[in-house]
Amino acid sequence: MNPQDDKRGLIASRLLFVLGIFLVLILMAAYFFYGLQPSFATTTPVKFVVQKGESFKEIGAELSRNSLIRSIAVFKVYSFLTGSATRFQPGIYELAGTMSVPQIVGLLQSGGVNDVTVQIPEGATVKDIDQILSSKGVITPNALASFDFKSLSTQYQFLANASSLEGFLFPDTYNFALSSSPNDVVRKMLDTFEVKAWPLIADEKDWYDRLILASFLEREVSTTTDREIVAGILLRRIAIGMPLQVDATLSYAKCDGELLTCANLVPSGADTKIASPYNTYLHTGWTPTPISNPGRNAIEAAVNPAQTSYLYYFSNASGTTFFSKTLQENNQKQSKYL
Repeated sequence: MNPQDDKRGLIASRLLFVLGIFLVLILMAAYFFYGLQPSFATTTPVKFVVQKGESFKEIGAELSRNSLIRSIAVFKVYSFLTGSATRFQPGIYELAGTMSVPQIVGLLQSGGVNDVTVQIPEGATVKDIDQILSSKGVITPNALASFDFKSLSTQYQFLANASSLEGFLFPDTYNFALSSSPNDVVRKMLDTFEVKAWPLIADEKDWYDRLILASFLEREVSTTTDREIVAGILLRRIAIGMPLQVDATLSYAKCDGELLTCANLVPSGADTKIASPYNTYLHTGWTPTPISNPGRNAIEAAVNPAQTSYLYYFSNASGTTFFSKTLQENNQKQSKYL
């Protein structure tokens, strides 16, 4: 073979190699700049939470899940090259798919809103509240449900003999800082209970039983009049040693205290056999703790029960409550209205 031809072949091979490298670099650059562009997956601003201690990799993954960026890899590379990876600030931001990666990265370094308004609904349980707050970035999941509140019992007299926070986390609208400690969250909610709920029951000798009763009423019936009547019925049952047979306690037992997210909340006949101290079909007397955190109206009904001759009640799907004096009358109404 002609040495001249060998030389030309070698030059051609090197040229092809260089061209290949150049083409790859062009494609990589094109992909990089493509990835920097807005995703346009959504034009509606969304609230995006950066929690304290969250890494830029985790932030990138969350941005991708919300379709706010085209590529996690491009976001990571850009954040690293610009020195932004360690500069993201915790807070709440409004982001949209119309924003480019440089715009998003710049905004995430500016520091977002660091507090959030959270509405705790009446009848939510401790575990429900934990889920609500953790979904808003206020606490980490299970931080509230596993919080040891015993150290607070010297500051709040109503916690002296309490075995659970259930019933004491007063439902209201709160402002919480992101990444709050469970201690700060619990104290704020206990302060609200102390001001808005404790004065209603503090003078009752059986105040804890009345709080448990209020938690039943919150989950069982909705109107003030019905709650007062049901309060009288349940207190009569206690007095004569009759099982309370409150369906809401079965829901609490079967759903392990997570009522807002329970997929099968309505109890069935089989649920009356659940082996739980919260099963008021199997056990007489009050449950060990409240089964929810009741609001002011339910607590007022618990301490102001209506005196009637009723001993039975049930509610239909529309929320109408029916009352009866005898079991036979109750069964007849159930056949007619359920």
